[in-house]
Amino acid sequence: MRLILLCAAAAILSACATPTVYQPAATPDAVGYSEFQLEERRYRVTFRTGNDVSLAEAQDLALRRAADLTLQQGYDWFAVTNRFTEAGTGGGGPRFSVGLGGTDFGSSSAIGGGVGVGFGGRSQSGYVSTLEFVVGTGPQPESADAYDARAVAASLATL
Repeated sequence: MRLILLCAAAAILSACATPTVYQPAATPDAVGYSEFQLEERRYRVTFRTGNDVSLAEAQDLALRRAADLTLQQGYDWFAVTNRFTEAGTGGGGPRFSVGLGGTDFGSSSAIGGGVGVGFGGRSQSGYVSTLEFVVGTGPQPESADAYDARAVAASLATL
């Protein structure tokens, strides 16, 4: 009986994991990237991660999307004008919890388990990294915030 409850708990918990995947976000609170063209040659990219990445990885994923978008639009480089990263918040979707317990009473024993489901509210999960940047062609500006889009895309391609 304990084994069955432990297996059920493990299956439920693994179903709740939110892996970070480099893809467009399906909804505003979903893992992945979103982008917005602010004006000609100026963009904003936001990457929302799951719990499985570090702060540095979240920032790198936003840089990767900025590089890919720059190349997709036919430009060579991008220069970051504003950046910020914050701890993310999970959406108001379902949350699951599992409880298990047991005790012995001399010659008797008892075991109990429970599964809970909750909806609403917000909880911290992952990071949200946002970059605002301008794009261009030709010589890259001499700035620590300017990046060669091809070099960044190649070095961060495995994220």
